[in-house]
Amino acid sequence: MKNFKYLFLMVAIISCSEDNEENGNGFSSAELVGTWDLIAVNVSTAVDLDGDGTTSTNLMDEEDCITGTIVLRDDTTYQFEQTVFNITTITNNQYVVQCSGMSQATGAWASDGLQVVFQGSTLLGTLELKNNTVVKNEGEELPGVASFVYERR
Repeated sequence: MKNFKYLFLMVAIISCSEDNEENGNGFSSAELVGTWDLIAVNVSTAVDLDGDGTTSTNLMDEEDCITGTIVLRDDTTYQFEQTVFNITTITNNQYVVQCSGMSQATGAWASDGLQVVFQGSTLLGTLELKNNTVVKNEGEELPGVASFVYERR
């Protein structure tokens, strides 16, 4: 039953995608094909993890070990790889990030021109298309992540 629901969702998204392309809204599937690099891991409050005196709400400005990519292929398959990391609260609104390997996934993707849906990864789910970026909104406060932002290479 779960596969049937997913298949129905994929067909609905592809149908909407064709409508959006005809109306000039959103991205066409062809525009999405390619490699998308992780450019931001946004948190709710600016932090100075690297101790350089400059704070940022983008953990990638503060921690070098965080990387990620999503490869969207024209056959509607994808490959995903991203650093696994934990944000831990220490004291006085201070945080530490610990990277511990890579998370990987493959599966199928579909888009309605406004969102991309990923099958095969609970980490990805549905991502929003915004201004030449793909965004996964988590909406969490520190020590959680607010959003992940990918930009086409």
